[in-house]
Amino acid sequence: MTQTDLLLVAQAIASGAMCGIIWFVQLVHYPLFAAISGTGSSDYARDHQRRTPLVVVPFMLVEGATAAMLAANPPAGIGRTATLVGLALIALVWLSTAVVQMPQHARLGREGHSPATVAALVRGNWPRTLLWTARALLAVWMLRAAG
Repeated sequence: MTQTDLLLVAQAIASGAMCGIIWFVQLVHYPLFAAISGTGSSDYARDHQRRTPLVVVPFMLVEGATAAMLAANPPAGIGRTATLVGLALIALVWLSTAVVQMPQHARLGREGHSPATVAALVRGNWPRTLLWTARALLAVWMLRAAG
């Protein structure tokens, strides 16, 4: 197995993992924020902020690093355009995370349960869910196209 093959496999695993995680978050985890109320809701939101990076950051870093390496040296059969689209999808996901989701989580951590904030969190996460889905599909396509 070549270094490029390893990069493509690692990218597909990381992107696939994040796709699965984001769908779980979108359909199960975020909507459950609405069921948490009272004094414990701020603690719940802060625990979410503390624990979630332990699961997602390693996959996000692998996804970003492999995508950057593949864009720097596109494999035969894939081409630069696909690798740059992959990088752009990651950039959009990270931008959404920083600009949309993180501020809403911080607000829930400060203020506790807010139906409006939870609804905005769920609604605002749909673009990120679709972007990560597209990213995972692209990663699988790259793996197949290069092999």
